[in-house]
Amino acid sequence: MFFCFAEVFMKTLFYNKKVVAALVVPGLCIMIFAIAAPLIISVVLSFVKWSGFGKMKFIGIDNYVRLLTKDPLFYRSIWNVILLIIVTVFFQNVVAFLLAYMLLKIKPQYSRLLRTIYFIPATLSLVVVTKLWVHIFHPTYGLLNKLLTSVGLSSLTHAWLAEPGTAIWAVIWIMIWQGFGWALLFFYSGLVTVPQELEEAAVVDGANKFQLYTHVILPYMKPVLESIIVIDVISSLKQMEMVYLSTEGGPGNSTQFIAQYLYQRAFKYSEYGYGNAISVIFVILAIVLTVIIQKAFRRGED
Repeated sequence: MFFCFAEVFMKTLFYNKKVVAALVVPGLCIMIFAIAAPLIISVVLSFVKWSGFGKMKFIGIDNYVRLLTKDPLFYRSIWNVILLIIVTVFFQNVVAFLLAYMLLKIKPQYSRLLRTIYFIPATLSLVVVTKLWVHIFHPTYGLLNKLLTSVGLSSLTHAWLAEPGTAIWAVIWIMIWQGFGWALLFFYSGLVTVPQELEEAAVVDGANKFQLYTHVILPYMKPVLESIIVIDVISSLKQMEMVYLSTEGGPGNSTQFIAQYLYQRAFKYSEYGYGNAISVIFVILAIVLTVIIQKAFRRGED
């Protein structure tokens, strides 16, 4: 009797638009304020010259002009982001997809064990992961150089994080090593939903492995693939902590990423106006790239 009354009461309550508005609007306002207020403040500050102390000086679009026409380090940071996106989308994701497919086909107990092992790096603290690889890449006592020397490949040893030619790849490797488990998890979750009948029908029709992947499995997993690529792009744009802990953007600014560069200009050099101009471009890039990805996948559906 009580449960019937409670059910009727709840239905009556939630069909009342005023009650629904009273419950939703406060949370919605807080969310909008939390997102919109910092963005508006960043846009306003991007038009001023300010060190964080003293008076602000309005300089119009000078920060944007300097950023887009006179700052090669900004374009270096953009290029590194693009490089990371390319590596994650076309290397990490391909390997993660193939490995996830393999794990789906082996015995469940082995699959669970391997999935757990591959996901361990994703559960570790970013600081722990970065410091671990900084020690592995150390030129003197690092495990990598010692291993290369022990097998007679001492000519391949490097100061991995101290040379411009190797530092960017070392940093990207650290990022991929920690993020690989998430990509594997996404692909495995998507592959589980692919009907077995589709694969069997494709094999009966004479499809080889490549055709099976490209014409049957991946098209069925478009929502998962879209989500993974969007996450890869956003993650590449916001890389800062790992870069700061490993190289601080060096050597010779070879490992600058846009988020790290933003932090450096704003807080290390006290150029808050300039840093906010970078943050506005950062947000615009994130929105534009996300829209492009979504449009590309929607066009494929049409």
